[in-house]
Amino acid sequence: MTGTQERHILGISGGRDSAALAVHMRQTRPDVPLEYFFTDTGKELAEVYSFLDRLEGFLGRPIARINPDRDFDFWLSEYNHFLPSPRTRWCTRQLKLRPLEHWLEPDLAAGVKVHSYVAIRADEPSRDGYQSTHANMSVHFPLREAGIDRAGVIDLLDSAGVGEPEYYQWRTRSGCTFCFFQQKIEWVRLKREHPEAYEDAKSYEKTALEHGSPFTWSQGESLEDMEEPERVAQIERDFEERRARLLARRRVNPLAGERTLTNDDFYGIDEASAGCVVCHK
Repeated sequence: MTGTQERHILGISGGRDSAALAVHMRQTRPDVPLEYFFTDTGKELAEVYSFLDRLEGFLGRPIARINPDRDFDFWLSEYNHFLPSPRTRWCTRQLKLRPLEHWLEPDLAAGVKVHSYVAIRADEPSRDGYQSTHANMSVHFPLREAGIDRAGVIDLLDSAGVGEPEYYQWRTRSGCTFCFFQQKIEWVRLKREHPEAYEDAKSYEKTALEHGSPFTWSQGESLEDMEEPERVAQIERDFEERRARLLARRRVNPLAGERTLTNDDFYGIDEASAGCVVCHK
């Protein structure tokens, strides 16, 4: 790509918002020579890869897989086996942002103007996308500018025949199987849907604790403790109680009709953080 005057890039996370943005741009701005990319950590859900294949079929263009030159195990060792956490998101830095910056670095250094399109919706006024400090890089938010909210995102994917990733049936976050932003109910679901991934996460956690790391994947509780049958039952009861409270508080707009609540409403109800845009959108 070096030598061109401009590049237009759109990162696909494996989540619904970035996929909807790709659909929206293809439908409304087919003149933009977009390059789609996916930064692959090697620890993604299997459903993410099948969704990427489906999205490629609609776009009619390949989604470039940008693989980090050093994998999760390398960086875990570099960080003395301290697991990433909401306060120390080294996984995003080293496995998502660093490969992206390396991918763009030659062209940015050569003076190429890079336009990055980020999937921030109209109903997320306080969120920001990846903001490069390089003068030659500009960030755009087409979904926000078009007034497209979460319902609009789902409509875009349905109307395009792409649909949503299958993991939305039990989890609301794309990205790594052991993402620390998962709720406890999602860890329970992960063990049932992908037991091998749960065991993988558990082994990383055990090694980290042996090296003195203060973090477990889920705050204040190890995955070993969480998988005990009594604890699983308690987590599921707590989730159902929160779900019932949310349903009871739901307000119905008689003009707009009743909105069907989704897993987003239930799984994310107690989240303290919105998570990493580059991973989850």
